[in-house]
Amino acid sequence: MTGKIKLGETDVLVVIDVQRDFCAGGSLAVKNADAIVAPINSLMDVFDNVVISQDWHPVGHKSFYTSHAGKKPFETTQMPYGPQILWPEHAVAGTPGAEFHPELDTTKARAVIRKGTNVDIDSYSTFFENDRKTPTGMAGYLRQNGFKRIFLTGIATEYCVGFSATDGVEEGFDVYVITDATASFDNEDHEPMHKRWDDCGVTRITMDDLSR
Repeated sequence: MTGKIKLGETDVLVVIDVQRDFCAGGSLAVKNADAIVAPINSLMDVFDNVVISQDWHPVGHKSFYTSHAGKKPFETTQMPYGPQILWPEHAVAGTPGAEFHPELDTTKARAVIRKGTNVDIDSYSTFFENDRKTPTGMAGYLRQNGFKRIFLTGIATEYCVGFSATDGVEEGFDVYVITDATASFDNEDHEPMHKRWDDCGVTRITMDDLSR
């Protein structure tokens, strides 16, 4: 893109699911997830407003393969709301794996939005559970505080960051994904999500595109 994006009081940095289980040594580790922690901390110094999302699953969540007899990790099953990938147990409420990365600076967060709290419904997006009906409270919080542009970072492109971006557009926000502060499972698998972003109007930027 041409020119710097000048940040103001109606802009907010949304940090998505930078939790132990998604980082090195976690039960659902994402490649290079640890490498984005320092960049995200740097971004928090640039933004006046920061919101963090946190996966927060009950024990026995239906998105876990262990909740389905005979199923293996990453198989797909049919749920009332549609197809569901079955994940290793992760981000179980109150466990060490659900905690934020120990080096993530959470002190500047104005709010923490928890998702995936319903045992029967998974949640990728920071805006809605996967039934596409149940809100997490993110959109309401952003609107109440007058935010217009949201800048997404975190884990991971193909799922939680990806669907948060498209939902943010549908909810009426201008959405930017800061790609060098976002982790991905695989460099090829995230291309379909990039196309979805392009089709709906999500803007991809890097940290260098931002200006105070």
